[in-house]
Amino acid sequence: MTMTLDLSPDLAADLPFYQPTGLECDLFETAHDNGLPLLLKGPTGCGKTRFVEHMAARLGKPLYTVACHDDLSAADLIGRYLLKGGETEWVDGPLTRAVREGAICYLDEVVEARKDVTVVLHPLTDSRRTLMIDRTGEELVAPPGFMLVASYNPGYQNVLKRLKPSTRQRFLSLSFDFPKPDLEIAVVSQESGLEPGRVAPLVRLAGHIRALSGMDLEEGVSTRLLTYAARLMAGGMGVDQALQVAIIEPLTDEPDVQQALRDLVSTIYG
Repeated sequence: MTMTLDLSPDLAADLPFYQPTGLECDLFETAHDNGLPLLLKGPTGCGKTRFVEHMAARLGKPLYTVACHDDLSAADLIGRYLLKGGETEWVDGPLTRAVREGAICYLDEVVEARKDVTVVLHPLTDSRRTLMIDRTGEELVAPPGFMLVASYNPGYQNVLKRLKPSTRQRFLSLSFDFPKPDLEIAVVSQESGLEPGRVAPLVRLAGHIRALSGMDLEEGVSTRLLTYAARLMAGGMGVDQALQVAIIEPLTDEPDVQQALRDLVSTIYG
């Protein structure tokens, strides 16, 4: 079931483009209205980040996005003392700013962050809804408008990088996947300006490549990469070159696998 957005034409035009595939927009609004954290699960490039951007704009909320990585610490989120003009000054991190402002904080690929990050998140994801700033002695209580959203790709999980059940069970969870072909054609066409008839073979190609993921490829081609290829084609680049730089090269460094992908392109495009 696909939800129809009840928005004025002017507001809809200003929103980051996102095409719903189900009731995810309703769920996000309900989670926001009830002060509940939300976890988005799905493969790379399937629309998780765009969905959050769309919903933040739709709700009229400031959005703080943090791209998590191996070196991301709790201090990077909360803040730290910095030397400014010869004096030491406390500077809030993005999570602290979001809590103070009642904004949305989005932690992209949260499993990539260091272990101490989840310790900070726990009090924000239960009935306490508090953020303790040890360095300043402050304890912030999140206002009703604050929302914590996190995402991760289950396909990349391993023993060393796995979201613990004690953390995962503090969030509402929503699974994302690549759109169905007709919807993906519409999305890529909208985002790239390439006519749907020329996008259709791209989406067929993506379906074949995704069927190979887990065998010769770590993961299938993302909707994001399809949009990149379509933009190049819409700008006048030839199909073979656009697919080489936007799909084949980003997916693999292995010459044999690259050649197999080129053979697949020839099958689709003739």
